Amino acid sequence: MAVTLILMRHGKSAYPDGVADHARPLAPRGQREAGLAGDWLRATQPPIDAVRCSTATRTRQTLAVTGIAAPVEYTDEIYEADPHTLIELIQLTDATIGTLLVIGHVPGIPWTAWELAANRDSDQATELSRKFPTSALAVIEFDRSWAQVDPGSGELTYFHVPR
Repeated sequence: MAVTLILMRHGKSAYPDGVADHARPLAPRGQREAGLAGDWLRATQPPIDAVRCSTATRTRQTLAVTGIAAPVEYTDEIYEADPHTLIELIQLTDATIGTLLVIGHVPGIPWTAWELAANRDSDQATELSRKFPTSALAVIEFDRSWAQVDPGSGELTYFHVPR
C-alpha cells in the first residue's frame, strides 16, 4: 500500500510580551500563508485522511486556517520532537490512512523530512536542507505501510513554500 506523508511547519507566529512559547499565536502573515498552504494542498495533493498536530497554539491555528477538515489528533509529542520521535509517531498511523498531515515545529519537521527522503540529492531536498520556512510543506511518498516507514525509505516529491 502506497502512503503519502505531508510534513508542515506552523505559520509565522507572533511574539507578544509575556506569552510563553507554547501559547504564541499566529501573526497576520502566518494566517495568510497557512491559508495559502491549505489552498495548495487541496489543489495538488490527495485528500488528507488524518492530521497529527502539535498542541501549541500556533500549530492549532495553522491547521484551522488551512481549512483541512480531516480527523485530528493533537499531541504534545510533536512539540520539540526530534526525527526519531516523529518517525515513531508516523509508524503508529492506522493502516487505513492513505494521506497523513503532520503539523509541527523546527527543527523536528525539516529534520524528519530530510531523514525520511531517499532522494536527498534532488532539487526539492537541496532546497529543504537550506531553509524550511514557516508554513512550508514537504510531501513524501512511500511504497510501503506506515509501520514500515524508516529513514531513507520515502520519495520527497514536493517541497512547497506558500507565499
